[in-house]
Order: sequence, then C-alpha cells, then structure tokens
Amino acid sequence: MGIRVIDRQTVRRLLTWEAAIPLMREAMMALSAGRTGQLLRQLLPIEGGVLAVMPGATPEVFGAKLISVMPGNFDKGIASHQGGVLLFEPESGAPVALLHAGEITAIRTAAASAAATDVLARPDAARLAILGYGEQAETHAHAVAHVRKLAGVTVWGRSAERARAFADRLAPQLGVPVTPAAGVEAAVAEADIVCAVTGAREPILFGAAVAAGAHVNLAGASGLGPREADDDLIVRGRIFADHREGVLRQSGEVVHAIEAGLIGEGHVLGEIGEVMAGAKAGRLTAEDVTIYKSLGAIVQDLASGWYVYRRAMQDGLGTDASF
Repeated sequence: MGIRVIDRQTVRRLLTWEAAIPLMREAMMALSAGRTGQLLRQLLPIEGGVLAVMPGATPEVFGAKLISVMPGNFDKGIASHQGGVLLFEPESGAPVALLHAGEITAIRTAAASAAATDVLARPDAARLAILGYGEQAETHAHAVAHVRKLAGVTVWGRSAERARAFADRLAPQLGVPVTPAAGVEAAVAEADIVCAVTGAREPILFGAAVAAGAHVNLAGASGLGPREADDDLIVRGRIFADHREGVLRQSGEVVHAIEAGLIGEGHVLGEIGEVMAGAKAGRLTAEDVTIYKSLGAIVQDLASGWYVYRRAMQDGLGTDASF
C-alpha cells in the first residue's frame, strides 16, 4: 500500500487561482445541495493555539484534515497552519495521498472568498481593503484580483512598519497602488471589498466604518470567542455562510450577536453555495452591505487535494511512501 506525499511547493505549483476559484465554487454548491458530507470541526485548545480535526466526503473522495493553528508562528517566520490532508480512494477505502495542509488552506480559503466576492460584490467594485498582513492577506489580495479589476488596495495591520512592508511587496505583484492606512476606519472608508484576515480577539471592524454597498469577507476569526467584526456590522449585513450549521454554532461574530438578542438564526440568509447556484438571492441593491462568513469547510480541502493529487499523478510529482 502506498501514499503519494505532496509537499508545499507542489501544491502551490498545481493549485493555481485559475483552478482553485472554480473548484471552490463547485465545492460550495455541492455542499449546499447535500452532495457532500462533513462533520463540524473539532477544535482542541493547545498551548499557543488549537488543533483542528475536519473529516468529510465528496462523491470523488473522502478524507480528513488534521492541522494545528499557531498564531504566534508569524513572528517566528513560520506558517501558522501546520498539518496534513489525508485522502482516501472511495472504492477500496485505501489512503492514497497526504498533502501539505497549510498551503492548501492558504489557497482554498482565499479562493473561496474570491468566489463569494464574485457573486456578492458589485460588478464595478474596484477598491479593496485588506485588514491584516499575514499569509492570508497576500493570498486574498491575489485571489480577489482574479474576480474584480482592482484600481487600488489599502492595507491595515497593528504594526505600521509591517503593513508598509507588506504594501511595498504587494504593489508590484498586483500592478496597482497599495497604500498602508493608519487605522481600520481609514482603510475601509472607500473600500468596495473588505477582507478581514486578522488574528483579532475583539472587534476591529465596525459597522459604522463600512461604506454602503461594500462586500465584506470575514475570514480571520474561525471559532467561538474571537470576533473581527462588531455587532453593528453583523446586524447591518446580508450574511451568507460557507456552511450554515457551522457558522451558527462556531462563528464568534454571529453567535455573539444571537446571544445578545440582536439577531435570530434567520439573519444568516443561507449558504454561499446556494447563492452561487441561484437558489438564494445575494445582493439585492447597490447599497446592500453583504458579508461572507468563512470558517473553512473540509469539502474545500478535499476538492483542492483531489485536484492536486490527480495532477501530481499525471505529471509525476510528489513522493511515494509505503506503510
């Protein structure tokens, strides 16, 4: 019995934005249509972070992601997400591939936000605000640039020095002006699209600061407790989840607003896959503030991993291991 081990560089080489964004669209529609299965993420707090276990199945493949999330790694120059995606071949049930989970997570999360942006943001949206300057900030900027023609980007982070360095690095990559902002309010004041990808424990993005007609991707806070957005923004927005059950039970922003009596569960209008399939209306007017709440779904990892595995087998990439 053998497993194809696929490293970070190979994942990055094969899982391009041109491949990943359509993959996420199909995966989210399949999830919302009930063609896939997944359990809620199991999160185990550990010193310095969390250990997450995410099992699931699609018609093509089943498997699981086992990953540690260590926010403090950023200051050490180490990726915050460490682990593997294990894929099983559905006919025999044999494990066939082990892929670098950190790289898959970085790409598929941003690709899913881009796919959501494509169906929720205004067609003329051109100004992007990125809150954060880590790995997800960079991948989100590139992914969004594949679904909207950007005229400029503003960046905010807690360290002004790091935010400026990030902006200087990103500008030539995107080919548009990238400007560091002194505060969140300044960063988002004129933004058509906002991507929040921080490690904030308490809200940094307030409803009053977000312009009418903006689309917001909330992708940084991925469990109960941490919140990137305040209650006002949650109340104001038309919210769509990657996975409705998960968001209602494990999203800090949504659960906080529900427990405060400000919204009911019906305020989460549906899943992004339903909007993509045309089953639910997304943006209704040019003035709507739309929100995509991303916790991450294992079907995204499985779709990405299966695509990379098949390409790696075709191209002779990766390393075979026996056990």
